[in-house]
Amino acid sequence: MPQTVLPAEPGQGAFAAIAEIVALLRADPETDWSAVDIAALRQHLIDMDDLVTHAEVTTEDVPKGARFHVQTTGAGGGAVSRMVPAHAPVLSADTGWTSQVLLNGDEIVWTVTSSKDAEIIRALGFFGLMAIGNHHQPHHLGMATGSMAH
Repeated sequence: MPQTVLPAEPGQGAFAAIAEIVALLRADPETDWSAVDIAALRQHLIDMDDLVTHAEVTTEDVPKGARFHVQTTGAGGGAVSRMVPAHAPVLSADTGWTSQVLLNGDEIVWTVTSSKDAEIIRALGFFGLMAIGNHHQPHHLGMATGSMAH
C-alpha cells in the first residue's frame, strides 16, 4: 500500500536538528560552505543531551528565586561547564531576572532571582531555566555556519 503521508520527524532529536540545518544550508545559495562546521553543531547537541540526561543538580530556595548546585564532574560535567555559564546571561537578557554563576570547586552555583517571578523560577527549576529563550535554533544555525562561537 503506497504511503501518502510521511512522518515529519526524521528520527532522534539531534539527528533531526542536524537534518534541519543541512536542509536550510542547502537551500541557501549564499551558504559559505568553507565555513560550515556540522561537527561543532553535533558536539553542541551532544552537550545538550548530556546536560539534560546526566547533570547532577541540587536545588535550594533562596529569597526571590532559586540556587542550583550543578556538578562539573561526571558524565554531564563537561556540558555543564560549557553551557551554564554561557546560558546565564542569555536568561537574564530574555527575562530581566538576575542570573549569576559562580564556579566553586567541582560545582557551578547558579542563582536566579526576580522580585516578581520567584514562583516561576522555582517551578521551572534548572532544566526549565536552561530551556528558556528563542535563541536555540539561531544558535544552532550560527554554529553550523561558523558564524557563532561554540
